[in-house]
Amino acid sequence: MAIEFNYKNSDIIEGVIIVTPSIFEENRGAIWTSYNKDLDSLLPEDLVFKHDKFSISNKNVLRGIHGDSKSWKLVSCVDGNIMQVVVDMRKDSISYLEWEGFELGSNNHQMVLIPPGIGNAFYVNSEKATYHYKLAYHGEYVDADGQFTVPWDDARINIEWPSRSPILSDRDRR
Repeated sequence: MAIEFNYKNSDIIEGVIIVTPSIFEENRGAIWTSYNKDLDSLLPEDLVFKHDKFSISNKNVLRGIHGDSKSWKLVSCVDGNIMQVVVDMRKDSISYLEWEGFELGSNNHQMVLIPPGIGNAFYVNSEKATYHYKLAYHGEYVDADGQFTVPWDDARINIEWPSRSPILSDRDRR
């Protein structure tokens, strides 16, 4: 089984890349690779992925819109299905405040590479979903205190979420 990735640039937001792994399926199930060092070539020359995080969320949970000015994120939904959203928050970008949505999860195993300055959010469509972040950055990790937060229902962006009454954290409710 060859380890291959197909790459597609976002049609809307510069720097966002959709990564599709090769998947081997047979009567026992499926197997695919979510990372090898070749994916580091998608990052700026002096960066590599440093750490991974997982979150498990229930149906109707909406997480985000969060981001920062230095972290690259390779995100995927390893179990369940989500609506992944990216929002361009780079004020000097031609796609400032534009958004793009992707269906990620057990149905396609795709990943999305999100550059700095892009807001990251997702909504859980399945009963549960396990979300995976692979992060690359200079220096120390930027946690919630150093991140930007944009209201999930910001009228300037007008994201078409599957629900108008999602389950939100206190941070996302403010």
